[in-house]
Amino acid sequence: MTGTLEHAQMLEPPRNPNNGAGWRFCVAPMMDWTDRHCRFFHRLLAPHARLYTEMVTTGAVLHGDRERLLGFDAAEHPVALQLGGHEPAELAAAARIGADFGYDEINLNVGCPSDRVQSGRFGACLMREPSLVADCVAAMRAAVAVPVTVKCRIGVDEQDEYEDLHRFVETLVAAGLETLIVHARKAWLHGLSPKENREIPPLNYERVFRLKQEFAQLAIVINGGITGAETARSLCASVDGVMLGRAAYHDPYVLVQCEQALFGTPPSERSQVLEGLRDYVGAQLARGEDLNHVARHILGLFLGLPGARAFRRHLSEQMHRPQADFRVIEQALANMRTHAQAA
Repeated sequence: MTGTLEHAQMLEPPRNPNNGAGWRFCVAPMMDWTDRHCRFFHRLLAPHARLYTEMVTTGAVLHGDRERLLGFDAAEHPVALQLGGHEPAELAAAARIGADFGYDEINLNVGCPSDRVQSGRFGACLMREPSLVADCVAAMRAAVAVPVTVKCRIGVDEQDEYEDLHRFVETLVAAGLETLIVHARKAWLHGLSPKENREIPPLNYERVFRLKQEFAQLAIVINGGITGAETARSLCASVDGVMLGRAAYHDPYVLVQCEQALFGTPPSERSQVLEGLRDYVGAQLARGEDLNHVARHILGLFLGLPGARAFRRHLSEQMHRPQADFRVIEQALANMRTHAQAA
């Protein structure tokens, strides 16, 4: 079994020069956003980025529609599956299924603070149970040959001293963890929404830098508040990699700018990126997908440019219509250019 969609045989995917080679540049797992269509689009923007799925619970992997939940396009490599769960045996079984699908990494969510996630005893609340997380990591590592990683916060609630974080990481390293992604904010498990937890707790990059100094053998990726290429490049001087989240979704072209800053990749024009979607959109429509499932991810591609509003408006109004196809995207681009010329 592979994670390649059927159309992978129909078109040659973009070649990725970074297959499996490190965590210098990552795009965060984001619920309801980083689905397979979003990841294909992000790959066109960022050939070197490591991409992550939305979080998938172990129960969904073990008992749900695996092709719908886990299927992906060959162009997405390197791509990681993020799992949510707390039972070592279930996580090991789900990790094995993900590895069989072809994922390059299995990531454990120890950072999401939502009430729904907490009710399942996974996400950020697991930071209070480092021994359990270590057991989960050990079980997953024993089950698969691909890297097993953890994404966490710098603390939760009142458990937010550096010593707490150090003990947590020390326990995971003893279980064999080699790569850790740290959102450089603590999480409040009660009283703040997930959105507020991404904005209200202050960033503390220094704490993550100290973690890297004290666990030099551990690859550490920093996440949180990274909105541009210069910030990404400067942070890479202190840690092994950066992970962009909401900025990469709302302003997708920032991925092109980070590519150029971190790897010297010649920047792609936005119109070239859209053209790169043409065959993919055609293949998805042939499979019965609706255009809006793909096109919703490209709404912010021209953010800040003249005519961007006209581009978004046309897509928003037309992409849901029956029989909508790539011509809707072409017309949105034409409308943008017309409005830009008239401005």
